[in-house]
Amino acid sequence: MAAPYAQDLRDKVLAASDRGMQTQEVAEVFGVCKSWVRRVKQRRREHGETAPRKQGSPGVRKIDRDELARLVAEQPDATASELRERLGVECTDVAIYAALKQLGLTYKKRRSTPPSRTGPTSPSDVSSGVRPRAASTHAG
Repeated sequence: MAAPYAQDLRDKVLAASDRGMQTQEVAEVFGVCKSWVRRVKQRRREHGETAPRKQGSPGVRKIDRDELARLVAEQPDATASELRERLGVECTDVAIYAALKQLGLTYKKRRSTPPSRTGPTSPSDVSSGVRPRAASTHAG
């Protein structure tokens, strides 16, 4: 992840904006994106802050990996939403997927799983999607 812009640049951008320069002009002068200039101005206006926000939270884990592995062992076909509910944590399904990946667990079925008890859904002698042409009934 890229580092946030330095505080002195933020201060210069805001000072230029306060002097009446347009957002596009400020962006060109300081070599930054105009949307970033708008966000810095908006953050100061709405929150009174100019410092960069804290990025990420290394080391903080909401998801107990051991508990997640145990839940998957109990019910391997549980969805990410079901696992999240059973864990009792507030996170996204993407966070569950990431934790599963870190544990080396996937939803992919293995060839070692037993075959379906209901049997195949189509006969094995049928070609894939191609129907045989019907014989012509009129002699030509």
